[in-house]
Amino acid sequence: MLHIALWEPEIPPNTGNIARLCAATGCPLHLIGPLGFRIDEKSLRRAGLDYWDAVDLHRHDTLADFEAACGLAFAENHPSAKPHASGRIYCLSARAVVPYTNIPFQPGDCLLFGSETRGLPPEVLERYREQSYAIPMPSGKVRSLNLATSVGIVLYEGLRQLQGW
Repeated sequence: MLHIALWEPEIPPNTGNIARLCAATGCPLHLIGPLGFRIDEKSLRRAGLDYWDAVDLHRHDTLADFEAACGLAFAENHPSAKPHASGRIYCLSARAVVPYTNIPFQPGDCLLFGSETRGLPPEVLERYREQSYAIPMPSGKVRSLNLATSVGIVLYEGLRQLQGW
């Protein structure tokens, strides 16, 4: 099982589509920090359709709360660092250079995606600099893909590796 985490998501339909993806794959969904919408907003429910009850949804006020709640491994110098537990955090960012296909997935790993307009904050990318990956943009005409599309691409690569598809 992989975890999907969204840092301060802003667009309800993206989060709804990602929730549906999590329901379809059995992956827990973590929403971190303030949201750009109410969780019960009509457009969010519409994007998730009848799947919200099938989503293993977790809310965290801060990244530190998320890390502590999940027991995931993170930078050694973090004040509340714990030993490696169930998995690792991998950041996905247009500012990273290593392609996501280089992630050595293990069960329990978490994929952390930033907000639609700002991405992940520089301090998060710095803390996880050795665990930051990108989806290549070969044409060079766009900076990044839609958040829900990005989550789907990387999640299914992880599932492919773990399940031998």
